[in-house]
Amino acid sequence: MRTPFFKPSPSPSRSPLRFTPASSPMRHTFSESLVDENIDNAESLIAKWDPSHQTSSSSSSSLYRDSRQESKRFLKSVKDLQAAMHFFIKEDPASDKLVRAQSLMQTAMKRLEKEFYLILSTNRQYLDPESVSNRSSSVSEGYDDELEDDLNFGGDDSESSGTPERMSLPSSTVMADLKAIADCMISSGYGKECVKVYKIVRKSVVDEALYRLGLDRTLTHSQIQKMDWEVLETKIKCWLPSVKFAVTTVFHGERLLCDHVFASSLPIRESCFGEITHENAIALFGFAECVGTCKTSPEKMFRALDMYEAIANIWPVIESTFSYDSSSAVRSQAVNALVKLGDAARVMLADFEAAIQKDASKAAIPGGGVHPLTRYVMNYLTFLADYSEILTDIVADWPVEAAVPDLGSDASPLSARLTWLVLLVLCKLDAKAKRYKDVALSYLFLANNLQYVVFKVRQSGLRYLLGEDWVAKQEAKVRQYAANYEKMAWSKVLASLPEAQPAVAEMSTSQVKDTFRRFNAAFEEAYKKQVGWLVADPKLRDEVKGSLAKKLLPRYRELHDTRGAPLRRDTFREGIVRFAPEDLGNYLSDLFHGSEGSGSYSSSHSSPSSNKGRSH
Repeated sequence: MRTPFFKPSPSPSRSPLRFTPASSPMRHTFSESLVDENIDNAESLIAKWDPSHQTSSSSSSSLYRDSRQESKRFLKSVKDLQAAMHFFIKEDPASDKLVRAQSLMQTAMKRLEKEFYLILSTNRQYLDPESVSNRSSSVSEGYDDELEDDLNFGGDDSESSGTPERMSLPSSTVMADLKAIADCMISSGYGKECVKVYKIVRKSVVDEALYRLGLDRTLTHSQIQKMDWEVLETKIKCWLPSVKFAVTTVFHGERLLCDHVFASSLPIRESCFGEITHENAIALFGFAECVGTCKTSPEKMFRALDMYEAIANIWPVIESTFSYDSSSAVRSQAVNALVKLGDAARVMLADFEAAIQKDASKAAIPGGGVHPLTRYVMNYLTFLADYSEILTDIVADWPVEAAVPDLGSDASPLSARLTWLVLLVLCKLDAKAKRYKDVALSYLFLANNLQYVVFKVRQSGLRYLLGEDWVAKQEAKVRQYAANYEKMAWSKVLASLPEAQPAVAEMSTSQVKDTFRRFNAAFEEAYKKQVGWLVADPKLRDEVKGSLAKKLLPRYRELHDTRGAPLRRDTFREGIVRFAPEDLGNYLSDLFHGSEGSGSYSSSHSSPSSNKGRSH
């Protein structure tokens, strides 16, 4: 059968199936007919969804919501239109069919632009930064593969078996739809329109998220500088948990979404992400930088360290999220905030050191208890130890100029500085101890305060910064102070008693009476003087009492039991034997509680002065 596509071969040597030059116009006609068919098919579907031709009742309809399979055919139609336009531009640039294809393309882009907006605005619950951030990069790639298959081969008219499964992961579906539309519009030369819609909608999402966090980006540097500390601290407390969420969830989630939707274009990704997040990110870290330049005082140290730590902890996320060249200003702002906060921390630490050195309080603490300076400094240093990792960075290039004793050669700059601060307060305590007129009380004061220092060090991170050797040396000093106190306060009492049993047995009655009288006077004097003295630490208190009892009670019991019992009846009126051994133990147990009331006793063992004339 003859066809217009073939002509008879002029010679047997030539294949009857070989095309002749005359067949070229025919092939061109066949290709053009296929292109025409594709344009006709595209026109029927695009016209159906032409936004300008939809009635008021159908204006709210959505291609992607109402017919997901048709949305895939719509994208395929756009791809066919692109192919048709390329064909006519190459073969017949003046063709009316090219104008027709271009017009259809414009209509299709208006529909896709509307669909893009509808998906972004009506699926905010699936595209909120937290949901996107939690999903990370786990958006289903299978959906994109299936979509590509449909574009290439048309798929079928029924909903695919995979659709319900995809709809069970709405964020995956939504993100894939957005990416498909963005890819289509960008490849068709309508990326600008797509990007404009994306920026408007997503910036409002980010703005709202930051607003809900309580972050005020309208505050100026001047306003922050003039704020009362109580007001500023309230804003810092709001900022601290918010900055982590803002960076790791809001900005990071927005970066993931932006990278996915505009995966086909790096410049577009960079532009969109930068415009959506730049203003909020700059304000977020700008607030921290401004706080770092505010007027400082040691009490504000911990808020500055909190802010420094908050930024330092999320720095890897900041660096990866704002890795674009266009986001360098955000990274710089975060770095500047760290620098200013670190500078402020160093200034406040220097002010704290100066405050210790300038302390000139002259009032002696009643009872030799723990001085307020000791409590303040050690509690402050205890809190500082909780920030050791941050402070290590801050003071790394800030060495202590003075020599610090009891410090290992391998001590870090932070350990050296904290040890130096403790040494300063101990030197101040030495000076304050000299204000006590009673030397025994001055030693008790030193024992109390150094014991408090040791306790605070052992119960905090200071233990690891100052080291076990340092702690052991200070504990030895506490024991020495306690021993010195005991020697100065009780030597007269102990000296009034015989030291050995033969000496007691050989004493005359007159000597025994004189011994009891000397002991009574010495013990009453020591008791009255010390009844208001304090040993604050319970363990140290028990140790001091135990040491006194160990030295005092056996010698007194020997005197009392050997020579005191016969005198009790004869000397009742004289009150020579005023104390039974068990009474002394009771009196000692009531010492070192630091209040005048602690010197009162029940009827079974009243104060030494009130025992005159009482029988035992």
